[in-house]
Amino acid sequence: MSTSSTLVWFRQDLRLADNPALDAALASEHIIPVYIVPPETSDEGQDGFLRGGASRWWLHHSLTALDRDLRARGSRLIIRRGEPGEVLARLATENGATAVHWNRRLEPAGIASDRAVKQSLREQGLTAQSFAGNYLHEPWNVLNKQGAPYKVFTPYWKALLAEGIDLPLLPAPERLPPVEEAIAGETIDSLGLLPQLGWADGFADWWVPGEAGAWDRFESFLDDISHYHETRNRLDLDGTSRLSPHLHFGEISPRQVVARVRSEYPDALDDKGPEHFLREVGWREFGANLLYHFPQTETDNLDARFDHLPWRNAPDHIAAWQRGQTGIPVVDAAMRALWATGWMHNRARMIVASFLTKNCLVDWRIGADWFMDTLVDADLPSNTAGWQWVAGTGADAAPYFRIFNPVLQGGKFDPEGAFIRRWVPELAALPDKALFAPWEADPGTLNRAGVTLGETYPYPIIDLKTSRETALEAFAQIKDYER
Repeated sequence: MSTSSTLVWFRQDLRLADNPALDAALASEHIIPVYIVPPETSDEGQDGFLRGGASRWWLHHSLTALDRDLRARGSRLIIRRGEPGEVLARLATENGATAVHWNRRLEPAGIASDRAVKQSLREQGLTAQSFAGNYLHEPWNVLNKQGAPYKVFTPYWKALLAEGIDLPLLPAPERLPPVEEAIAGETIDSLGLLPQLGWADGFADWWVPGEAGAWDRFESFLDDISHYHETRNRLDLDGTSRLSPHLHFGEISPRQVVARVRSEYPDALDDKGPEHFLREVGWREFGANLLYHFPQTETDNLDARFDHLPWRNAPDHIAAWQRGQTGIPVVDAAMRALWATGWMHNRARMIVASFLTKNCLVDWRIGADWFMDTLVDADLPSNTAGWQWVAGTGADAAPYFRIFNPVLQGGKFDPEGAFIRRWVPELAALPDKALFAPWEADPGTLNRAGVTLGETYPYPIIDLKTSRETALEAFAQIKDYER
């Protein structure tokens, strides 16, 4: 066994290029790449990827890709189960390792776990070192002049730009030291990450998890990035990068994303398409900033006035929303697309979240939990920030009186109805005029299209106009409460 040996603990950084923890470990004579599956009953196990069925599917395939990439360089991935601190200490003892490296995560449970692991390992005489590998800048480095965290995106974005987004990249190692065959681990298949009953089988038609898949997707998107500001809200077009799951699992880093855009567009911040895209990278950073500084927002309203809002207990409405059977075509199309692909367009996320929290007056946490289970990019900071923004309960939030009209949203962002017709095929024969609000269509139009409301397609579960007025009344009642 080598006298200088380092464990590299992979988590949400499943890549070899621009990986600070791996790069630092290259100074060792021997490197053991390790992935640990924590008990699902622990805080660590409940943090992020292990609680979502869709993201578990992604994790299975991403780990497979990482192991393949490691083997191509002469190494391999060791997978173990158990409490991370105990597993790392045992693995270090078994193999004479003196150091453990990892890239930091910023979710509340992940931070608490990492601190405990670092302290435990150091008490046992091991060098435990963590690195910044998942964000452009970590939240404690981007503060206002008073040293306080930002709660509004635009000044945060300006501060992030001032801190600098053009950051040096680390190359992937061409070769890695071999891992001794005597070092045992679990197989990826034995982890049981793939959802039962074949629910996620169709995801493979949409996604290629792994570092290579991330770059293939990104390079394809770059061909159209100059039009991003025009197409990013269109539900019927492939106008977004779809990098969110790749970024969440760290198959590509935000530093790499910015560097690649800037290499193609040196004046990206002055070019509408690339600038809008880089701002979306900034929104991801902003979500991490919010959850780090306000960890209670994972479960609590940031704006305490909303603690007084009388959310409705509406299990039938929640079930209809989850199944894509609300009777509101654009909402149903988005929810069915989510179930089939594990992903939802950001504009669609806003539409369905507004419908649930404002038209149905259902607690945003119920919607956030559903997204965490069904999204392949189940990223806790981004998901929490997005839901609290739409509900009006969070930082830089949409005002309480902003309620998305799903009929108007559908007509504006799916103007020819291609998105709805694809995912709600029972309405496909309706003319455009009737497609976005079939309950307003005359019987002859419905009959010619083979649509029978209440049979082939549901009536709306809630009246949009009345529910909007009800929501405005409920939200207005909390205005005078103290924040």
